[in-house]
Parts: sequence; structure tokens; C-alpha cells
Amino acid sequence: MVGPANDPASPPRRLRLGMVGGGQGAFIGAVHRLAARMDNRYDLVAGALSSRPDVARVSAMECFIAPDRAYDDYREMALREAEREDGIEVCAIVTPNNLHFPAAMAMLDAGIHVICDKPLCMSVAEGEQLAAKIEETGLLFALTHNYTAYPMVREARHMVRSGKLGNIRLVQVEYPQGWLATPVDNKQASWRADPAKAGPGGALGDIGTHAHNLADFVTGLEISELCADLSSMVEGRALDDNVQILLRYKNGARGMLWASQVAIGHENGLKLRVYGDKGALEWAQEHPNHMYFRQLDEQPLLMTRGGPGNSAAGGRVRVPAGHAEGYLEGFATLYTDFADQLCARIDGHIPNAEAALVPGIAEGLNGMRFIEAVIASSQRGASWTTL
Repeated sequence: MVGPANDPASPPRRLRLGMVGGGQGAFIGAVHRLAARMDNRYDLVAGALSSRPDVARVSAMECFIAPDRAYDDYREMALREAEREDGIEVCAIVTPNNLHFPAAMAMLDAGIHVICDKPLCMSVAEGEQLAAKIEETGLLFALTHNYTAYPMVREARHMVRSGKLGNIRLVQVEYPQGWLATPVDNKQASWRADPAKAGPGGALGDIGTHAHNLADFVTGLEISELCADLSSMVEGRALDDNVQILLRYKNGARGMLWASQVAIGHENGLKLRVYGDKGALEWAQEHPNHMYFRQLDEQPLLMTRGGPGNSAAGGRVRVPAGHAEGYLEGFATLYTDFADQLCARIDGHIPNAEAALVPGIAEGLNGMRFIEAVIASSQRGASWTTL
């Protein structure tokens, strides 16, 4: 089970949390706040919730943040909170992509641990600066690739690493959505189509990074080279809305990745298939509590979240089998695992193994290198490009 006493060696306590971004009208901010509260491990006590002062103040009031800790600017928040005896210990950064890097650097410079939404930043160069700063400060950093915290995804990872699939031969990952199949004019769509805010990748940075991270997390395979084709299907759209990639892995395996936001009829169709020389598995985000496992000359096995025979990794659940868990709980597990990491550090002991699965700066930098390699390949006519 996941919960406040997940790590018995570290007495549970609430961490003081700040937030940058996530004010009124921001979908992902509410998700992060719900996730932080689910297992009672955080108190949201400060925030710079919008770049607009009026929205920042109203949003802070709605989140029950005291007026003197509702900031107009994340830099001011970092400095003032660092001066307080009861200042924030952790800051969640839930802004558009262009602010991930400066906000994270401001918090790290102030001695504050960071939980950052994906992708990590706008470029490999920024990612390398963040990695150097984290190394310099020794602070903890989490990247919220929330799908890695789904119980059946962690079970899939365990199965691959325990050899149940044998040597991995094929990896197929896809992430189709249809919500941008036509020109869309709203807050969530507009910044994702703006290179100044989203970065160099559209669907690639928004959901392609999730697909890449999921395959990486489950298989543990490293990509050696890739061949990519980026396209913008909607006239006038500045960034890609469809991504198709062939993958070659260092162990000799082959793979394909497709991410699209113009696939009409699809809502959030993240799906992973992994094939080895002994068996195969298949998991779909829209049916997150089940996973198929197939072996040679045997009937397919439908595995269930919280079901008998699952490993400790797959047993990280909140409700019994037959009850749905998914998106919010995935985020919450990352928040709780990060709290376990930080409390273990404060208490001077090693955190439990599951807490160590939270994606961090290494995964974030890997994602940025993936983005830049994909763009380079596509710009060269889908040529094979070393990663």
C-alpha cells in the first residue's frame, strides 16, 4: 500500500511546499495540488501561482495560502522563503516549459528541493546547467513523468528486469490524442503551439517525451540511434503535432514510437508493447489497472492491479483490486515517494527501493537529448541520428 507510513524507518511528517504556476485556469496545477495532498505528506504554504499579480493573489486565496506568502514573482518567493525559519522545503514548478529552467535554478540557488513538470526545460544546454547545479547543491530533484508510478507500469518494469520476457527484441510505444486535430484557441492549446513557451517540440515535447520515458523506464534499454519524421498537420501551426520515430537500441533491439495530437477519436491512448525472446507484455493507459503477459505456447495472462502474484513494485496501491486507480494516484505516488526520499535524508538513512524510482535530473536530461536528436533527424530528411 501507498501511504503516510510507507517507510517505517522515517516517521511521517508534512513537508512545506511552494508552487510556481498552476493558478486559475491551469489544469496541471490542480493535479499537482491534489497529488500532494492525497497521502497527507505536504502542506502548500506559499506560491507564485501566476505571472499576473491579480490572478496570483486570487489563486493563492483559493488555495488557502496566507497573503504574506502569495508572491507575484518566483524569484521573490525563493529569496523570501529561504530567509524564513518556516520557509518552504520543496517547490513544485508547474508552469509552461520556458519557465522550468529559471524557476528551478532560483529554487536550487535558495536551497529548496524541486519537483518539476516535464519536459525538463527548453534545451540540452539548460538541462546540463541544471544537472551541474543539482550536483553542486546536493539538493533533490524530481521530474513528474507520472505514468512511471502506475502500479502495472512498475510491475512491467519488474517483470522485464526479472527476466520473464527474456532478451528484449522489440519495443512499440504510442501516444495518440485527437484534441488538436483542428485549430484550437484556448489557454492549454495556445502555449503548447508557441515555440517561445513550449520549446522546439510540440507533440514531441508534450507527449512524445512521456512515450519515450515510459519505454525507457520499463525496458531499461538505451537508444543508440533514431530516424524521425516530425510534421504539422494543421495549417499555420508552428510546432509539430505528429511524430513518427524508428529506434535502434544498444542491445540490438528495434523499436517504434508514434505520438500524435491530431489522431481523431483518440483521447489519451498511451500504450506500450514489449517483446522478448521468452515473452511479451502490453499495457494501455486508458485501461491502467490491467496488463497482458504472453509466453510462447501458453494462453495470454491478464494481470490486474493489486492482484495475486504481483511484486512489491506492482503492489503500490491505495484501494483493493477491482477499484480503479490511475492518473491522480500516479502523480500522488511520485509525490509520496519524493517525500520518502527527503524525509529519509533528513533522518539520515537510505530510502526504500520504491522511492528511488522517481524520475529525476538524469531522466530529464535524457529526455532533452531525445528531443534534440529527433528534431535533428527530421530536419535532415529523417536520417539516422546518433543519440
